[in-house]
Amino acid sequence: MARITHFEIPANDPEKLTAFYASVFGWTFQKWGDQEYWLARTGEGGPGIDGAVMRRRHPEQPLVNSLTVASVDDAVAAVLANGGSMALPKMAVPGVGWLAYCKDPEGTVFGMMQNDPSAK
Repeated sequence: MARITHFEIPANDPEKLTAFYASVFGWTFQKWGDQEYWLARTGEGGPGIDGAVMRRRHPEQPLVNSLTVASVDDAVAAVLANGGSMALPKMAVPGVGWLAYCKDPEGTVFGMMQNDPSAK
């Protein structure tokens, strides 16, 4: 079983949007690496997940939820075998793991992350 463990919110002005979520919900943010990507802490304890705000790459870029899976390769194969499709192929997130984005049969985009700190 896989659970949603991360979300990504695309933004035209990430700094302004992080300030919005910080003011409205008390979320805290930390810029990650050299990219325009801000990790979001949404709370402590209890139910919920953390995520990120990132620079929007194209006008229709959706909010994406990502699931942690044991194997990205196996999960992608299951998606394709069950009527889903690839949105972005498997890629390394250096020091974190492997990530792929797929679409379900109705076109909803979701991510799948395999934890692997040795990913380069």
